[in-house]
This record gives sequence, structure tokens and C-alpha cells, in this order.
Amino acid sequence: MATILLVGVDLFFRGKLEGLLPEHRLVTADTVSEPELVIADITRIEPEEVVEEWPHIPILGYTNHTDRAGLQRAHSAGFDRVIVKSALVERAAEVVAELTGGGATDTP
Repeated sequence: MATILLVGVDLFFRGKLEGLLPEHRLVTADTVSEPELVIADITRIEPEEVVEEWPHIPILGYTNHTDRAGLQRAHSAGFDRVIVKSALVERAAEVVAELTGGGATDTP
């Protein structure tokens, strides 16, 4: 189980992530001092600020497939993985396992 910090993630998508990642602890910035992974909605944050705040934590950024500029900004800022939202929904457990060192996971 990893503690995953959600940054700029809206309440609806947080609920979706909780359903996709039931074996992990999802928290907000107010509730954790040192997460094992940061998941950030690129459209709602400044990528550079997230990287500065969590320099030694893997960062996964997501946005919609039409936001190519946002994907590039997050990549350029130093996010460990940048993915479109639909791919995150499809592969959440796999991507989280890769970034947290959890290895491969079985997905139904």
C-alpha cells in the first residue's frame, strides 16, 4: 500500500481514483507530510511548483488528450510520468505500481 498525494484533483475524479486504487491511501496536501507518489491534475496546478514542493517524490501528471501544451509543461517541469486522463483510468494500478516500486499488479 502506498500513500498517494492528490494535487489539484477534483472530488469526482478522486472518487474514481479511489475505486481504481482501493489498496492505496489517497490523501490531500493537508493530510500528509511525505507521500510515496504525487498525482496531479495538470490543468489545475503549476507543474513547476509541484516539482519544487516534492523534489524527491515520483510525480504522475494527467490531463485530457487535447491538452498537449499541458502535457509538455508537466514533462518539461520534471514529472516522472505524464499521461492522458483516459489512459490513467485504464491503467491506474499498473502506472502507480511502476512509480511506487510496487511491481506488476493483476488487473481484472
